[in-house]
Amino acid sequence: MSLEELLRSRVIRRIRPDNRLALNAISRSKRDIDTAKTLIANKKFDWSLAVAYNAMLCAARAYMFKRGFRPSSSEGHIAVVRFLQATLENEASDRSVLILNNMRKKRHRIVYEEMDIVSEDEARQAVKWAEELVEMISTLIQKTTPGK
Repeated sequence: MSLEELLRSRVIRRIRPDNRLALNAISRSKRDIDTAKTLIANKKFDWSLAVAYNAMLCAARAYMFKRGFRPSSSEGHIAVVRFLQATLENEASDRSVLILNNMRKKRHRIVYEEMDIVSEDEARQAVKWAEELVEMISTLIQKTTPGK
């Protein structure tokens, strides 16, 4: 789905590009990564993955804010995934979006359906992926011109 299609179908909406909001979201992402690591140390692997996912979600939202977009209230998390699919254009970012979407689904199961479904290795990998995505998006935010 293209950016124009996302807007037309009201999955996302335009806002004034907001660097402050973007930087705050990146700060939240970094805080969440630290929290996810603490949760691993305390053997709370399910919640570690959920918080690592939240770090990725906040970073992706930061990119949206910097570009002058936000998810619609009805589409939430999937709107962020679709926005990244429409705007990022390389193999590394395609992989990151796929990982983000898979973690979104796993987090849903953790929060609403099942317990103790994440191993320590999976939690550590989730944190690693979150660190990679946050770093990639932090770099993009520094380079991005609003509205482009």
